[in-house]
Amino acid sequence: MATVSLRHIVKIYPNSGDGKKQKKTNLKVTDEGVLAVQDFNLEIADQEFIVLVGPSGCGKSTTLRMVAGLEEISKGELCIGAKLMNDVAPKDRDIAMVFQNYALYPHMTVRQNMEFPLKLRKVPKDEIDRAVNNAAEILGITQYLDRKPKALSGGQRQRVAIGRAIVREPKVLLMDEPLSNLDAKLRNQMRAEIIKLRHRLNTTFIYVTHDQTEAMTLGDRIVIMKDGVIQQIGTPQEVYDSPINMFVAGFIGVPQMNFYDGKLIKTAGGKYAVSVEDAIIELSPEKQKNLADHQVAAQDVVVGVRPEHITLEGAPDKMIKGTVDVSELMGSSVHLHINACGKDGVIIVPTLDLKGNKSFAMGSPIEFTFGGNVVHVFAKESGKNLEYSNDTVQD
Repeated sequence: MATVSLRHIVKIYPNSGDGKKQKKTNLKVTDEGVLAVQDFNLEIADQEFIVLVGPSGCGKSTTLRMVAGLEEISKGELCIGAKLMNDVAPKDRDIAMVFQNYALYPHMTVRQNMEFPLKLRKVPKDEIDRAVNNAAEILGITQYLDRKPKALSGGQRQRVAIGRAIVREPKVLLMDEPLSNLDAKLRNQMRAEIIKLRHRLNTTFIYVTHDQTEAMTLGDRIVIMKDGVIQQIGTPQEVYDSPINMFVAGFIGVPQMNFYDGKLIKTAGGKYAVSVEDAIIELSPEKQKNLADHQVAAQDVVVGVRPEHITLEGAPDKMIKGTVDVSELMGSSVHLHINACGKDGVIIVPTLDLKGNKSFAMGSPIEFTFGGNVVHVFAKESGKNLEYSNDTVQD
């Protein structure tokens, strides 16, 4: 249906000019005002599902609203297809938007809510009926067409909101945290519904969420933002396996990655290894090559490893000592909240791997390690992943 190009997009909220003290924010503040979005560049392919993800206040919803035309673009160019859209009215952009709070008309039935955007376009009645009935069937809400929103559950209302958007057959479908008002079970169900929906529609999706689980399960690619700046763009697997910095590493993954102070060293054989307390773990050949290609020097680093990549068995010289704070039985696994190297962290142990009736009581000692293929090495100051960038070059 349509490609979407965002080139050097900037959003500046002007200073109030009333002499009041600027509200404390992590966003960059210039003489012009607060930079809510900084130099945003993204090329979205036809029928691609893009997810903008990040913490509250990172600029993801502002970016979506600029695409929709609900926010003015301060600088840069927005193109849908081959057409520049900066000064095109929202109604003429051939986009549809699903809001967080459903935004349904309470005095209208489900059918009337879904018909409304088509009636505004003066679409013939038979075409309206066909479009509404088709969308209702796709979303499984045919039996609710004569009800009003107050008679529906949250999940059903969200289906109606999505139905109202797709009846227009828009080139681009924008979704702004559409599942955040639902409980956990409904969110899981609706995620699956959205995945099925995107395969039945020939449209481009731009989806905003602060929930990284939604981002990982829904997106063809994920755009991770922080303080108005893109941190990394990639497939869910790419950002999980190869985070570009500590922010991405800590944001993507549940529970989040564990971080420990350590050293990047060279062994007697000239190989890279990480040292955490008394444990020395040699890195995998792939990581050796990445670090060598960037001429990374031995230095103090932050060592990152995901909870599911930690094991309780290994050679004595590779073990790190810690203390169990809390043990959570999750059925298929046990989540151990531990303190090690002066940092809190989590270890995920599959219940099938537990030997006998081993218990993890509060305060009990624990030893753990990890392989050189799953460790991530971050620069101490910048937080950058040293496999992909380097602030320190060897002599």
